[in-house]
Amino acid sequence: MTGPAPSIPPHRDRIDMPQKMAWRRIVFALLVTASVAAMLGLMAYTLGDGGLDIVDWLMLACFAVTLPWSAIGFWNAAIGFALMRFARDPAALAAPAVRLGRSNAAISGRTAILVCTRNEDVARLQLNLTEMTAGLIATGAAPHLHLFLLSDTDQPGIAAAEEGMAARLAARFGAALPITYRRRQANPGFKAGNIRDFCQRWGGDFDFALVLDADSFMSPAAMLRLIRVIAADPRLGIVQSLVVGRPSLSPFARIFQFGMRLGMRSYTLGSAFWQGDCGPYWGHNAIIRLAPFIAHCALPVLPGGGPLAGDILSHDQVEAALMRRAGYEVRVLPEEAGSWEENPPTLLEFIRRDLRWCQGNMQYWKLLAMLGLQPVSRFQLALAILMFIGSPAWMLLVALATFRGLLIETQGPVFRPDTGVLLFLVAMGMTFAPKIASIFDILLRPGAADGFGGALRFIASAVLETVFFAVLAPIMAVAHTVFIGGLVVGRAIGWTAPVREDHRVTLAAAAQRLWVQTLCGIGLLAWFVAMAPGALGYGIPFFAPLLLAIPFAMLSARRDLGAALQRLGLAAIPEEMAPPSELVRLGPPGLVGDARATADAADGD
Repeated sequence: MTGPAPSIPPHRDRIDMPQKMAWRRIVFALLVTASVAAMLGLMAYTLGDGGLDIVDWLMLACFAVTLPWSAIGFWNAAIGFALMRFARDPAALAAPAVRLGRSNAAISGRTAILVCTRNEDVARLQLNLTEMTAGLIATGAAPHLHLFLLSDTDQPGIAAAEEGMAARLAARFGAALPITYRRRQANPGFKAGNIRDFCQRWGGDFDFALVLDADSFMSPAAMLRLIRVIAADPRLGIVQSLVVGRPSLSPFARIFQFGMRLGMRSYTLGSAFWQGDCGPYWGHNAIIRLAPFIAHCALPVLPGGGPLAGDILSHDQVEAALMRRAGYEVRVLPEEAGSWEENPPTLLEFIRRDLRWCQGNMQYWKLLAMLGLQPVSRFQLALAILMFIGSPAWMLLVALATFRGLLIETQGPVFRPDTGVLLFLVAMGMTFAPKIASIFDILLRPGAADGFGGALRFIASAVLETVFFAVLAPIMAVAHTVFIGGLVVGRAIGWTAPVREDHRVTLAAAAQRLWVQTLCGIGLLAWFVAMAPGALGYGIPFFAPLLLAIPFAMLSARRDLGAALQRLGLAAIPEEMAPPSELVRLGPPGLVGDARATADAADGD
């Protein structure tokens, strides 16, 4: 089924016309395909000293599974870097819809602001809602807005606190901006079902819905920008803002979001350049056009039994694909502008969130054959699967290389030494390309490094984040592999509220969640010591992070370490160096105070 295709307003500058977008996608596909083929050829040559046997072919197959994400990331980064360095207006060139939000056009239509919550900290939620609501009223746009607090909370104490919060907000702001609280007694469909319930009850009364999570925070200007963009072009079905992390004193969140900030700069620009009207939807900090969403984006209930059946967990990209199938555009605005979220404060919370996403993405297997999807939308669903399948592929590749001698009689090294190092360096370069591109752009752009604490601190932070990622990646690879193995035998993860507050990770909690990683690290170390002591140095990147998993989880949760990083100006982000007024009023602990001045005086940077 397809929706209407209204005429595009004449003022819209269509520099991404369908013909040009088709050529962009063709060229991008050729570049990615050529890169994957070249890497497979290099891997085959590196393995094939004397010919390829069955284990070599298995290793080559595993390597092939890991390549699409790396190749796409590399070319996204290359395109993004070229735009950042040579385009006068990189964001508008990659996504022309950006220009629609730069006017001061009057707000038109009716917009529902949907805040989806389940068993969240009510005090933190009230602080966010108070600041956002007061800011929106101050803009004069409140007559066009209505705030809905959509609760799926199933804990009576939290539900009572939510009701009290909603009553207080309504008493304070309701005369200017209406506020409605609704709690479902059951939560079929999870978050997507929560929004679908709103659509059935109130959706016909509104033109647009601006969707927020409980940890979302947007400046009034950013919210009004989304409304202006979608109202200006009737072809737009979903407009996604670029979401970045809020300042934090958690070492884990602090370093992680610094790395994400680097990678997203080039990656999002590059991907927007070729994805165009088939852009991403991340399920929050975005605005949707309600009429086509209600008519075309109801999610199917997946047939069968087991953890991959039933309601879809990772609803957002499926809704984007359905919106695009209906003839409406899905666009991302690749600019960092007043749209924030909170990142998990600890490794254990990060793993829990990632595994929930993993289960949701694995459900896409049943959607790949859905009729009528755009080719890019279908590709995005497949890529979302590969994002997690790549972990067990890497694990199997390492296992095959490590225990090759036990599987098949062989002579000589597993990898040719002359090309093995080259293969590793190229693979790592492709993996880190989005961050490398942003690092060079920031260092080359006058004054850009000041937002990260200055050039010296920025470089030191990039080194710190690289070490952090090198430790985190093997830990997550084991977590994904074990979890996907559990999905095969019917094990699923529950939908529980995240812990967003900074907190300690005890030895017992870390050991309970990370004993598999530790055991894998011990096993790998023992094998290298017993079977290949001369190659022990090559094995360090694989077994050392796994051995360190438990202390890494505990150390990266220590608030005093986060405070020390802040004093040193390490892993800082622009909102910390020059806090926007909206964040200052929220008072998050990650904002810089007198400690920033002390650090500046220390090195004169």
